[in-house]
Amino acid sequence: MQPVAARRRVLGVFAAAAGLALPGPVAARAEAPVVTWTGPVLGAVGSITLHHPDRAEAQRLVEQCLAEIRRLEVLFSLWRADSQITTLNRRGVLVAPAPDMVHLLAAAQQAAALTEGIFDPTVQPLWLLYRDHFSASDADPDGPPPAALAEALSLVDHRQLVVTPDRVLLAKRGMAVTLNGVAQGYLTDRVVDLLRQGGVTQTLVDMGETRGLGEHPSGRPWRAALEDPGSPGHPWGELDLTDRALASSADSGFVFDAAMRFTHLLDPQSGRSPRRYRAVSVLAPEAATADAFSTAFALMPEPAIAATLRRLSGVEVHLLRTDGTTALLRGA
Repeated sequence: MQPVAARRRVLGVFAAAAGLALPGPVAARAEAPVVTWTGPVLGAVGSITLHHPDRAEAQRLVEQCLAEIRRLEVLFSLWRADSQITTLNRRGVLVAPAPDMVHLLAAAQQAAALTEGIFDPTVQPLWLLYRDHFSASDADPDGPPPAALAEALSLVDHRQLVVTPDRVLLAKRGMAVTLNGVAQGYLTDRVVDLLRQGGVTQTLVDMGETRGLGEHPSGRPWRAALEDPGSPGHPWGELDLTDRALASSADSGFVFDAAMRFTHLLDPQSGRSPRRYRAVSVLAPEAATADAFSTAFALMPEPAIAATLRRLSGVEVHLLRTDGTTALLRGA
């Protein structure tokens, strides 16, 4: 079983009434009952805080969201032996995949195509290689031997992942898939959809990535502060999340070695961690989009990010460079 890794996000969300809220003056009153939930979501910590004049209805909405989260975890979780993704990795094929699995794998393949393979859902063999290497007491601090790295890299190729409504196939023996770079965003989007269907029009949802719907009940925007991983408590930016989703990536989120040379952000072409930026934050209309591209852009030089953004609509990227300077890049 794969250990739960620390999340890569470097995001602080500042909101006086954090979480979810219904529209109108009743929802904005401080005396409105609050139903809260906090718990693990695909290795991250998710939270729901629902302000609602009807506590029973609020609880029903939260329970509906939790049921959806658990349903999707059975598909996407690498930490569950019975999940569909674990079954796919063990057998190399998944027959009659759930529609959500097909949809998310197709979205991952699209992100891979747009980034020329920098985002690659088949990067899992690299992650396992570094995990196993640095778990040994006598691990070489320079990383896995070249032959082992080359072997793992030979198993990383999103073009060898075949996805149809009836079957998912890993074309090469030993390949494995991870959706950790996009699944948290997908869950966030699904929770937002469920709450909108339940009549909620003002909400802030954090299921490992964050998405705002409408404004804060007070009438101001939902706001997020971007934290500098090298200087906790000192935000380097603040963003408006009204009707937008935010995902952030940083090398400091998870490292394999004490020297912090090898991180969870592994380039599927070189097998190494380039450590290009201190932090990368992506705003997008949907959380799954922000999630996938925050992972990819953390591995890409700025000109390549700009070229990719020309093919994306409504996406903007906030970079904190290694020298402490910042940059803002926008899509089409």
